[in-house]
Amino acid sequence: MNNSPSSAAMAAQICDQIRAVFAPPHPSSAAAAFSLLPPPLEVLAGEIARAANASKKVFVHGVGREGLMLKAFCMRLFHLGISSHVVGDVTTPPISSGDLLIASAGPGSFSTVDAICRVSKSAGARIVLITAQPGSGSEASLLADSVAYLPGRTMADDEVEEGSGASPEWWLPMGSVYEGAMFVLFEMVVVKLGEKFGRTAADLRSRHTNLE
Repeated sequence: MNNSPSSAAMAAQICDQIRAVFAPPHPSSAAAAFSLLPPPLEVLAGEIARAANASKKVFVHGVGREGLMLKAFCMRLFHLGISSHVVGDVTTPPISSGDLLIASAGPGSFSTVDAICRVSKSAGARIVLITAQPGSGSEASLLADSVAYLPGRTMADDEVEEGSGASPEWWLPMGSVYEGAMFVLFEMVVVKLGEKFGRTAADLRSRHTNLE
């Protein structure tokens, strides 16, 4: 007999894990220590609106699957009419004073993220760090003007648990809860910004490429 969960049950479990990232933390959880930080939706929507209202550019940077989520987000920011760029693209302009860098380091630190944040700060840009470990003490966290705390499970959590010999309940592989939560967060930010700037669905579609 096949005891594996049905597709619907598995999808529900995945969605529940992602939804829990946005729920108020349990008082005894590690996330409770950062409960006074503003919600990540508020942080990102506010920082991006600030940059857009000042006609500044928005840059995004992340590694691995975090970077892929940020690329998808950058695409939607462009559709909103915001000057948005992926760090590393050949058409990415220089970052300058007043521009905004949105960087992600789920486990708290990546050497490349630290370096990009360092260059951005030296150019006078503002930095928003998205992370599940705001207390890591990383260079990126120290340079950030604001932190979007997204307490999703990362690959670092998986590695710690595997080393302990524990047998956890089924989770998305390699800490993908964090990256799934990024996608949901970014969609909510797009909705908020669309409302703020009065963008219609037709406005967004009008900026979508026709070279497909």
